[in-house]
Amino acid sequence: MGETITITTEDGAFSAYLARPASTPAPAIIVLQEIFGVNAGLRQICDNLAGEGFLAVCPDLFWRLEPGIELTDQTPEDWKKAFALMNAFDVDQGMVDVAAVVDQVRDLDECSGKVGAVGFCLGGLLAFLTATRTDVDASVAYYGVGIENRTVEIEKLAQPLMMHIAEDDQFVPKEAQAIILQAMKNDQNIEIHTYPGRNHAFAREGGEHYNEADAKLAAGRTLSFFKTHLG
Repeated sequence: MGETITITTEDGAFSAYLARPASTPAPAIIVLQEIFGVNAGLRQICDNLAGEGFLAVCPDLFWRLEPGIELTDQTPEDWKKAFALMNAFDVDQGMVDVAAVVDQVRDLDECSGKVGAVGFCLGGLLAFLTATRTDVDASVAYYGVGIENRTVEIEKLAQPLMMHIAEDDQFVPKEAQAIILQAMKNDQNIEIHTYPGRNHAFAREGGEHYNEADAKLAAGRTLSFFKTHLG
């Protein structure tokens, strides 16, 4: 269902996986990667979104470090490399790349003009920042890491944002969750769902902490949210 397209910037070009729906033009959703790069799991998410009628695009945001990263969560070696990439990743530079993706996807003939973003883990943080730093029409952040350090960004939020928070997230501890919830509780643009007993990446199929019931619950909420705001 998918193919590779090229996103261009002043600094160079990078690839993105694109999955098309059966009918276009259609609203687009930018899928923002975890620390494992654009792997089979992320491509499957794109394919699933295309099956629901969206143009889905997953950009290679590690391209400035090492293009074409495709890791799994199944080996210590992949975990070690994934964390090294995450630690080397410049979030602010990455957001410049995300903004380029949003603009270029919006201009595709196959795009209706509406663009959303969804991200997981590192991508959850990027989805939050996409909501505050770009003109994206709606964003969804799954268990974003580090959002508690950037809550001042909420002042710039103008479009709908949904957040999925795992209550037992090993990378987003209770203290961080409290900061996020307190900062966002009065913003009418933000819809937050918390998942008791769930750890980080509860929606990553095949992962150690995958929970089918809550993954499906979150996916259903996400799909409804995008159909409402991108339709």
